[in-house]
Amino acid sequence: MTRQLRPVLVLTALFVSLALSGAQPRPSAHVSPASEAGALHITLGQAAFALNGPWKFTVGDSPIDPATGKPLWAEPDFDDSRWETVDLTPAAGSFEPIQGLPSYVPGWTVKGHAGYWGYAWYRIRVEVERQAPADSGSRDFKLALEGPATYDDVYQVFANGSLLGGFGDFSRKTPREYFNVPKLFPLPAQEAKAAGGAQGPLKQVFAFRVWMGPETLESEPEAGGLHDPPLLGRAATVAADYKLNWLDLVRAVSPSAILTIFYAQLALITFSLVLFDRTDRVYLWIGAVFLLQAIYGVLESVDSWTQFLTITEDGLVGDCLVFSLIMACWVMVWWTWFGQKRPAWIPHAVVALTVLSALSRAVGNDLLYGLVPHPVAAHFLIASLATRLLFFALMLGIVIQGIRTQGLEGWLVLPAVLLRSIGVFSGELRLLGLRMSVHWLGANITLSETATLLMALAVALLLLRRLLRSVKAQRQLALDVKQAQEVQQVILAEAHMVVPGFTIESVYRPAREVGGDFFQIVPHDSDGSLLIVAGDVAGKGLPAGMMVALLVGVIRTVARFNPDPVVMLGELNQRLLGRGDAPATCLALRIAADGAVTLANAGHVPPYLNGEPLPMEGSLPLGIIAGAQPSVMHFWLKPDDKLVLTSDGIVEAMDPQGQLFGFERMASLLGEAVSAAGIADAAQAFGQEDDISVISLMRTAVLEPAA
Repeated sequence: MTRQLRPVLVLTALFVSLALSGAQPRPSAHVSPASEAGALHITLGQAAFALNGPWKFTVGDSPIDPATGKPLWAEPDFDDSRWETVDLTPAAGSFEPIQGLPSYVPGWTVKGHAGYWGYAWYRIRVEVERQAPADSGSRDFKLALEGPATYDDVYQVFANGSLLGGFGDFSRKTPREYFNVPKLFPLPAQEAKAAGGAQGPLKQVFAFRVWMGPETLESEPEAGGLHDPPLLGRAATVAADYKLNWLDLVRAVSPSAILTIFYAQLALITFSLVLFDRTDRVYLWIGAVFLLQAIYGVLESVDSWTQFLTITEDGLVGDCLVFSLIMACWVMVWWTWFGQKRPAWIPHAVVALTVLSALSRAVGNDLLYGLVPHPVAAHFLIASLATRLLFFALMLGIVIQGIRTQGLEGWLVLPAVLLRSIGVFSGELRLLGLRMSVHWLGANITLSETATLLMALAVALLLLRRLLRSVKAQRQLALDVKQAQEVQQVILAEAHMVVPGFTIESVYRPAREVGGDFFQIVPHDSDGSLLIVAGDVAGKGLPAGMMVALLVGVIRTVARFNPDPVVMLGELNQRLLGRGDAPATCLALRIAADGAVTLANAGHVPPYLNGEPLPMEGSLPLGIIAGAQPSVMHFWLKPDDKLVLTSDGIVEAMDPQGQLFGFERMASLLGEAVSAAGIADAAQAFGQEDDISVISLMRTAVLEPAA
C-alpha cells in the first residue's frame, strides 16, 4: 500500500548533487568490478548511491539463530547463492499504478510469486570506500541508509546482522501496517570510521525483511516487496534527500488535503441552505455526503503523513464504513432530489446495501484476515462489486425516473451520477491496467479524485439552481401569504362597530401572518337582533387561514336565511366533515332586541358575563362527527351588562419559564374592567403561543324617538 511520491522534477535543479540517477551512480560515486563475488563495490564521494542490485531475494521468513537470537538470513556470512537475483533498476517510463509515482519496479507477484503474501527477504553485499584516500581518516565520513520510497507493506533493515530499524510494528505475531513514509537509518559510527582506511573498503551486507498483508493483493496489480532501491551515501547527503522526500510526501497528498477543506466548506454551505428552506431535506443529504467526503479526506491525509491508524484500521473506517455511507447517501440524495416515493422499499434496500457493502469490503479486502482465511475472503470481492453495482443501479434508476417525470432536471443530474461511477469502480479499472493517476509538479492527481471533484462542482451548480428556484417559490409564497393576510383582515369584523343598542370592540392578533381564529358580527336590521359567531380552526398559518375563509363564507350565507345559532353550528359542522385533521371550536350567539340571548357552543371557550364565565356543558368541536349537537343555553343581557368572548390563545399564553397565563389572570383582568385591546396586550406581553381574539360587547339603552 503506498500513498507516497518519489522526489520529483520541481527541485531537481537544486538537488543535482543529491538526487538519484536511476540505474547509474552519481558523478561522485564510482562502481568498480566486485572485489568479492556478488558484492557491489562503490567509491563514494559527497553523493549518494541507489542500491539497484544485484539483490538476492526469497519468499518466506528466516529461522532464528539459537545462539544469537537474530535471524539467520540477516547474518553477513549467510549463503544466499541459491536465492533469486533481483534488480531494482526502474525501467524507463515506469510508474506506480495507484498514484502514478515515477521509477517503479513491479513486485514479486508478477515475478513468479503470484498470489503470495507474507514475509520475504532481500539481501545485498556492498563494499564502500572513499573517493579521496588522503582523507580516509576524517571523522566526518559517516554513512546513512535511506529506505525505499515505495514498498509493500512494512519492513525491517539489517546491516551486517544488526537491526538498524524499520517501518511498521513488528512487535506482534502479525505486523501492523501503515502507509509509507520516508525512513532514515544512520550506520553505526564505529563501522563508518573504518571506511577507506588501512582495513580496506567498508563491507556491508544489507538485508531487508519485508511483510506484505493479503489486502494488498486486492488493491495493487503488481504488489509485493520493494518497488524502488534504497539509497546509501554520506549521512548529510542522505539526510537532505530524506527531507526532500518528506516535502514530496506532503506535496503529494496536498490535493487530497485541499479537497478535504473544499468538501468541508461545501458541507457547511449546504447545511446552511436549510435555513432558506427547512422543508427541503435534500440539503441535509447532500451536506452529509460532503461531510463524509471531508472525513474520508482527513483520514487519507492524516494516515499518509502519520502512523495514527494502521492500514487495516484506515480501511475499516474509511474504505468500508465511510465509503459505504457515501454511496448510501448519494442514493438518498437523488431519491429526495426528485421527490420520489415509489417504490417504497428503496430506503430499506439502501440500509441493507450499506451494511452488506461495509461487511463485504472488510472481508473481501482481507482487512479481517486474522479472523477470515484469505481463500474465503477472496470470494467476498464478488459481493463487494455486486453491492457497488446495485448502488449504482439504484442511482441510475432514480435518475432515469427523474428524467421521465421532470425532464431537464433529470438530464442535468445524469452527468454527476456518471462521474461518481468513476470513483466507485476505480479499483477495478486500475486492476485492468488503466492509469488512474498522474504525477504533476510533485502532486499526485488521481482520476477518482478528479471525477469526484467534477461531480461535486456539478452538484454545487445544481444546488445553486435549486436554491434560486426555492427562493423564487418562497417569494411567491410570501406574496400569497400577504395577500391571504389582507383578505383575512377584510373578511373579519372591524375593530369598532356601531350597532344600535350595543357597544362592540374586537381585537385579532394572529400568531403568524395568517391565523386560524375567526369571528363574524352580523346585525339584522329587520328585527334589531345581533348574531355573533366566533371560533378557532386547529393549526396555524396559511392552511388554517384558508379554512377560516371557507367558514366565514358559510357564516355569511347561512346568516342571511336562518340566524339560529344551532342551525349555524350544524351547517359549519357539515362543511368541515371529511376535510382531514381540521376540527374547529366555535360558538354562536344571537341577541334579540329585548336582550334575550341564545348561545350554542361547540367546544369553544365559554364567554364571560360581567367578569364571570358562563356555566356551559362540554361539547365536541366541529368537523369530528356528523350530527354532533352543541351545548345550548339561554339567558338575558341587561343594559350595561358586558359580555366578553375570547379564544384559547389568551389562557394558553406562556412565559419563558413555561407558566400559562391561565384563567385566574383572565378573571383578574376582567375584574379590572379592561378593554378588549388591554386583554390582548396582556396575553401577548406574557408570551403569545397561539392566535388571540377578543370580542367585548356591552348592551346599551336605546333611546325611543319622541311621540
